[in-house]
Amino acid sequence: MTRRVPLLEQIDARSVVVFRALQLGDMLCAVPALRALRAALPEARIALVGLPWARRFAQRFGAYVDDFFAFPGHAALPEQSVAHERVAEFYAAMQAQRFDLAIQMHGSGEVSNGIVANFGARRTVGFGAPAVAGLAAGGCPFPAAGAEPLRLLRLTDWLGAPAIGAHLEFPLGADDERELQASGIGADLTPGSCLCIHPGARTRDKCWPPALFASVADRLAGEFGLRVVLTGSAAEADLTAAVAHAMRHPAIDAAAPLSIGAMAALMRRARLLVCNDTGVSHIAAGLKLSSVVIFSKADIQRWAPLDRELHRCLWDPDGQQVAAVLRHARSLLADTALRREDASGPRAAVPAPSW
Repeated sequence: MTRRVPLLEQIDARSVVVFRALQLGDMLCAVPALRALRAALPEARIALVGLPWARRFAQRFGAYVDDFFAFPGHAALPEQSVAHERVAEFYAAMQAQRFDLAIQMHGSGEVSNGIVANFGARRTVGFGAPAVAGLAAGGCPFPAAGAEPLRLLRLTDWLGAPAIGAHLEFPLGADDERELQASGIGADLTPGSCLCIHPGARTRDKCWPPALFASVADRLAGEFGLRVVLTGSAAEADLTAAVAHAMRHPAIDAAAPLSIGAMAALMRRARLLVCNDTGVSHIAAGLKLSSVVIFSKADIQRWAPLDRELHRCLWDPDGQQVAAVLRHARSLLADTALRREDASGPRAAVPAPSW
């Protein structure tokens, strides 16, 4: 049988542009694919086209991304409204770059392949059938199932960029810590001293009821002697306030206009995260922070973190799984206590949980 020669072995790709105009969790799931692409093309200039907010993502992952272009939107894509006044300028700027290779990493390709074809690159590749001129013969079949990081690695492997691990990352910098310190939030928290509760999500219909988060937080705070930190954006302050109001234990309400990086620096002090299915769960995966993730809408097989021991995921659209959330949280907290003992020697016993 004749061996298929991957595209990266056929062309001299000195400049590459990747299209993935999605939100935080979706972008973090693409990090393993970007890492593989960088390993295969260490000298190439790799640019990202994403939603305007993702300029910060590109800066954080500067080891894999060299440049960023803000996508003005498309009527058939729901992530943002179209900035019509910028569309012509955007495509003209992309075509002026004369990229050697454009990669559609946005989805199955029905709409996004045509978008990427208009970047004017010498070669255009992506998921799906070659619906547009310039898409490499056959395209890479879009996986019908599987975890999102592994789906995207199918594409980079097809291109000839073998995976350098499927794990997520979330690198923190000095600026993240400085911003957190300047905010005064959790100034006296030490590593491993708190439980992080994140009750929000991009859409409210994905959110577990605040009273249930409060119940879980109270039980775990009492049993394990942890302080409770409630994280969220400023727009989610009503949710964190509702959780705090329903709790018996005092909680640090950290819903504030912090950057994602500063919030992640705060999360790094926690022993456990309990959250909805949202981008914060992928930050926890990148930080190697244990988590319990509650799903109610999305495909759990696609969007759950890969490490199912460190990250326990439950399907609970009706708020009936409090006991299961507590069971998994207690197990993870006991595991982290054992790891801390192994690392630092004997320590005070963890209070026995009431199963």
